[in-house]
Amino acid sequence: MSIFLNSSYGKNKLTPRQILSNPLLFLAFGFGSGLAKKAPGTMGTLAAIPVYWLFAQTNFITYSILTTLAIVAGIWICGIAAHKLGEHDFGGIVWDEVAGYLITLWLVPCTWQTIVAGFVLFRLFDILKPWPIRWLDRHVAGGFGIMIDDVLAAVFAGGLLLLMVHYQWLS
Repeated sequence: MSIFLNSSYGKNKLTPRQILSNPLLFLAFGFGSGLAKKAPGTMGTLAAIPVYWLFAQTNFITYSILTTLAIVAGIWICGIAAHKLGEHDFGGIVWDEVAGYLITLWLVPCTWQTIVAGFVLFRLFDILKPWPIRWLDRHVAGGFGIMIDDVLAAVFAGGLLLLMVHYQWLS
């Protein structure tokens, strides 16, 4: 029994092949990481690490533009994917985690410590969903609804990470 693939996903019973062969669903499922049976959000955040590393090789303005594009495109990507799957905020849709991780690390230097701490902080805020994240998760629909709770979790995680770097709790 594999932890990576179910035979179908969503109410519309899409197969892994349908998801991986459709460019939009491939992105929505975090390059396939959202196909994980267990902890797809965590797998999506893991899949975001190489994306972050590539973006971090650019200057701040380019990183900002790319991250903003990931957020804005994510609203559309997640909304279309939810429609194709036949259910709102299906767990395998993890583009919101990819964008959230990029937001978390937006204002800090690229070091192995910030990569790890950012991962842990973002996952904590995304899983625990303190107010108002939980409220947004429950009350906002569509692609924007899928994205907004992770965006806010990332803002909280990124703010805390920035403080940790500022006060030199991380190297």
